[in-house]
Amino acid sequence: MDGFEIHDPAFRRLVLPNAPLLTLGEGLAWLEGPVWLADADCLLVSDLPNDRILRWSESGGISTFRQPAGFPNGHARDREGRLLGCSHQHRCVTRTEPDGTITVLAERHGGRRLNSPNDIVCRSDGTIWFTDPIYGISTDYEGGKGVPELPPALYRLDPRSGELRVMADDFTGPNGLCFSPDERRLYVAESGAQFDPDSARHIRVFDVAEDGSGLSGERVFHTVLPGFADGMRCDEEGNLWSSAGDGVHCISPGGELLGRIKVPCTVSNLAFGGRNRSRLFICASHSLLAIYTNARGAVRP
Repeated sequence: MDGFEIHDPAFRRLVLPNAPLLTLGEGLAWLEGPVWLADADCLLVSDLPNDRILRWSESGGISTFRQPAGFPNGHARDREGRLLGCSHQHRCVTRTEPDGTITVLAERHGGRRLNSPNDIVCRSDGTIWFTDPIYGISTDYEGGKGVPELPPALYRLDPRSGELRVMADDFTGPNGLCFSPDERRLYVAESGAQFDPDSARHIRVFDVAEDGSGLSGERVFHTVLPGFADGMRCDEEGNLWSSAGDGVHCISPGGELLGRIKVPCTVSNLAFGGRNRSRLFICASHSLLAIYTNARGAVRP
């Protein structure tokens, strides 16, 4: 199976040997934050250093959705289908309303500014969870240098009450995050200190309280090598598909590496979408790639 690396026979049924890895766009700066819009049949993705959100569709190819965009990183959709975004430049979490206006949902905690919200997910109860490392204010390349006012942390926002809570603050560099399909687990990438080659880098997992109000049982779930985990998504069976230095790694719910989709450059993020949510869109450094799989993404909404 050219293009794949099998570590467990279970991976063979999740990929398609006759489905090629296709290039949808190239010559971009650094791609992040892919989100599939099924109702519009398109993908939105951040070209982060170029301060723009791109739109890709099968019929129209790549076009500009929004520029300037506040140096956006992660994206998700809320329970009403509105676009949620993480702005490095403005150090906040936003929501795009149906009329196109942008509402700031979170920009401070305890009176101090957030650092640079990175990745974001929306739980079925409507709460919004996001990571806030300092990556976006460490250089001018991804937003602009700034002074951290808060420790890197994982947050939970209730958009109905406006309550913003720290759920974990013992990270060096909290990055991508993803709920399991049943929402009983939350996976969070610990990507470490940006300029420290010896920093700890792994995927952590937390048990989520039934009402979604708390986390417990934190442990190391898996260590991605080479490179480290950034963006992640779960399929319907609970397998975790993670970005890595050599492509996309598929990890079982038990934390075992099942296999890899080989990509000749660093992968930063990914998202399931397309027909039946079985097409995997891959942010591969300076290129947007896609491959059909035999897995369906656990996409909400």
